[in-house]
Amino acid sequence: MEVKDSNGTLLNDGDSVRVIKDLKVKGSSMNLKRGTTIKNIRLTSSSEEVECRIGKGTIVLKTCFLKKA
Repeated sequence: MEVKDSNGTLLNDGDSVRVIKDLKVKGSSMNLKRGTTIKNIRLTSSSEEVECRIGKGTIVLKTCFLKKA
């Protein structure tokens, strides 16, 4: 299964990605600003989602809002 970012670049476990759009995190008052770099992502069973740690929490992000850093 290939996981690709918004530009079509392949993503792997441990990659760093950058958020391309301001995102509201459901169930939290936290917002992710455009340009935020997230390190050490983990691939999930879905080709359209990745897991990452932000602060103390783990969230799932859609790959259409990410680009490889």
